[in-house]
Amino acid sequence: MPDNASFPVYQIPLILASKSPRRIELMREAGFAFDVVDAGVADETYPSDLQAAEIPLYLSRLKADAYLNHHQLQGNTVLITADTIVWQQNKVLGKPEDRQDAIKMLNDLSGSVHQVFTAVCLTSTAQQRSFYSESKVWFRHLSEDEMVYYTDNFRPYDKAGAYGIQEWIGLVGIEKIEGSYFNVVGLPVHQLYSELLHYVQ
Repeated sequence: MPDNASFPVYQIPLILASKSPRRIELMREAGFAFDVVDAGVADETYPSDLQAAEIPLYLSRLKADAYLNHHQLQGNTVLITADTIVWQQNKVLGKPEDRQDAIKMLNDLSGSVHQVFTAVCLTSTAQQRSFYSESKVWFRHLSEDEMVYYTDNFRPYDKAGAYGIQEWIGLVGIEKIEGSYFNVVGLPVHQLYSELLHYVQ
């Protein structure tokens, strides 16, 4: 990794309140130095009238509030919280409850297009900013054997929609995407970088 100390955006003290290994990896690959904590949200429920991007925007703020209920931000530290949902035919596909649920979700996604929304909330002692990214994802028709193979050999249970675009099912099953690939992984890093620039300008 080249020395990025000359970029003021990399000098902001950051806290990533997320257990997602994918978000952690993307942040590191983008050159950010940050502490990782658990947001501590036990119940990620939201009002039933929320739609599409409104849901992860609400949940990312909920995670920020949960952290701030037990911790106090110091100096110019920025807290980062995020949430990702899969949205298809006006309903949310969350994390699968079990094997049968994972296969059902993959069957719903097979041969169709869906949207992925990731919302990010940035909180400091001075302000709170939220933004979101939207990507469209097209799956080819998946066979039952393919859906079962992915479910049994990979890790669909911690992923919205029961799939990871960076895993086998994404490599063989996704025909195209419209929008940010990294948003589908779980963090629109280009937008995060741009938003953090506001804190050093």
